[in-house]
Amino acid sequence: MRKKNDNEITEILKMIAPGTPIRDGLENILRAKTGALLLITDNNDIIKELVDGGFSINEDYTSSKLYELAKMDGAIILSGDLKKILFANAQLIPSRDIETRETGTRHRTAERTAKQTGELVISISQRRNIITIFKGNNRYILEDTDVVLNKANQGVQTLERYKKVFDSKLNILNEYEFNDIVTLENVIIAIQRAEMVMRIVDEIQSQIYELGSDGRLVKMQMDELIGGIEKEELLIIKDYLVKNKKKNTPEQILDEIANLPYEDLTKESSIARLLGFENFDNYDEVAVYTRGYRILSKVPRMPSNIVENLISSFKSFQHILVADIEDLDDVDGIGEVRARTIKQSLKRMQEQFVFDNALIVWYICKQK
Repeated sequence: MRKKNDNEITEILKMIAPGTPIRDGLENILRAKTGALLLITDNNDIIKELVDGGFSINEDYTSSKLYELAKMDGAIILSGDLKKILFANAQLIPSRDIETRETGTRHRTAERTAKQTGELVISISQRRNIITIFKGNNRYILEDTDVVLNKANQGVQTLERYKKVFDSKLNILNEYEFNDIVTLENVIIAIQRAEMVMRIVDEIQSQIYELGSDGRLVKMQMDELIGGIEKEELLIIKDYLVKNKKKNTPEQILDEIANLPYEDLTKESSIARLLGFENFDNYDEVAVYTRGYRILSKVPRMPSNIVENLISSFKSFQHILVADIEDLDDVDGIGEVRARTIKQSLKRMQEQFVFDNALIVWYICKQK
């Protein structure tokens, strides 16, 4: 649903993450400072076209074999699944007409080969001692694990701060929805804050891929912090999306928001337009009314079809809120027991939201 980091690079990062056999071999080469050039492919036509000289290996891959073969100057050809070493000490001869911005011979060959074949090529610099991966027109430098881990930990700290801000804005929206005093500005701010949180998550996720087994703790921390945020964002959109001729679904609107440049995301008008609110200036004066999808999703044992039936019958959350048990019981799929559960749950939620906001105000005043 969301805009993701480049899928090719993501899959490559998973493939060569710390803890994998190929990464062990690459790290051994780094420590030995020998440098290396690796082409990963199963395409025999590419091998015939680009590979010159060397000798056939066709042996099962091990990190120690890769390390020993890297002591020779030529390129090493690995199978696409990284389970076989096909050739060693080979020369790659890509077209010289292909543009490259690299300077070293090994890196220039790697970039041209990747662009010409679309295959994964890994270059390890002997002088600079870094690993660079090329795939098609993509280029990515693998940083030291400690550096990536430090960035990921900083990202989690940033995520925690942004999550607190989002929670405070969501609590305000919760209380305002019960009191029927929501403005378009409240909705926009909640969506903006949710999206900012999810963009930080995207950044951390790419670092987790790069960390491999070393990123387990970071992932646990991240997952604990973000539980349900994207669902909240989607349901806010579903609650307030204006029905129009385009008939865009909430999922499509969420995708469009996820793809907004950061500058546009921070503009209230961008979010308002995507929600279907146009030709408004003062968003804090535009009253809007929730359908109730998000709040009703928090009621225990409430299937989505029952929520749809409720909203179809009552048209708005306020009508559901003031309905008595008999009125709720009349809705298809809701018996007396579920009707009581809905009334009791909504009452408890309203009390909890008021308490949460009072607690936030108290905490802010205490900090001053």
